[in-house]
Amino acid sequence: MGTQISKAVVDGILTGGVYALMAAGLTLIFGVMEIINIAQGILVVLGAYMSYTLLTYLHIDPFIGLIFTMPLMFGVGVFIEWGFIRRLKPQNRTALSILVTFAIAIVIEGLLTQFFSSDLRTLDAWYVEKSLHVFGFYLPYIYLLGFALAVTLLGALYVFLYRTRAGQSIRASVQNRTGAELIGINISRVSAMTFGIGAAVTAAGGMVFGATNSFNPNSGYDLISRLLVIIVLGGLGSIGGALVAAVVALVIEDVTAVVWSPVWASTMFFAVLIVVLLIRPNGLFGRPEARVQ
Repeated sequence: MGTQISKAVVDGILTGGVYALMAAGLTLIFGVMEIINIAQGILVVLGAYMSYTLLTYLHIDPFIGLIFTMPLMFGVGVFIEWGFIRRLKPQNRTALSILVTFAIAIVIEGLLTQFFSSDLRTLDAWYVEKSLHVFGFYLPYIYLLGFALAVTLLGALYVFLYRTRAGQSIRASVQNRTGAELIGINISRVSAMTFGIGAAVTAAGGMVFGATNSFNPNSGYDLISRLLVIIVLGGLGSIGGALVAAVVALVIEDVTAVVWSPVWASTMFFAVLIVVLLIRPNGLFGRPEARVQ
């Protein structure tokens, strides 16, 4: 039992890193724009289908394919912000964003169903089926590579936000939108860039998701519920909080499946949110005075 629990903890940490990568774009978009992007789940699936298309028809490895899919998803994010989000009035932007992004999710789901049908798909590569034997554990290469990718991209995102001029513009827009405009920051450009970055990071998460799970156009519904739990649990707007929350939630879920029952594992994932919010209403790392941390 001890070995099984240890294996569950390791699996939860590795899987949690991937979920944090998928949730990072969601929490970044909320932190900067106060937009609740319900389309995040289907954007993850869209990223998986992009990698699937490159692998199936052009024989491009999914990790190498990120060179193409991340810029494409950046463009998708910029288009969504310019075409739909920018039109929302500031006074009811957050509430209306739920309806608008849900409608976007329905449209993307319909298009994916039209082009790919509702059949389940998977990404196949040599590292998907092979495992590394370490300390008595068999760790799939895809989970190790996915976790490494998640840490690398989240670290790069942190450096971008805190060490570059563009990142400073984003954080200035968060802290004082009016003040940022007065000093010459183009808020519309910052918003478009933020949504684009959020979608680009999602492309990487979608690739790893597609390599570790079977997926179809309906897969976005379960994903968005989990991603929303992660960003609320970590603290809305906290990228570091999303990473910690994802790891904690997935470890608890995997350990529950081993110790108690797989039937209750998913329930525990959501129960953790209730318990934490009763103790810390702003989440693990959320602060009412700041949106991006």
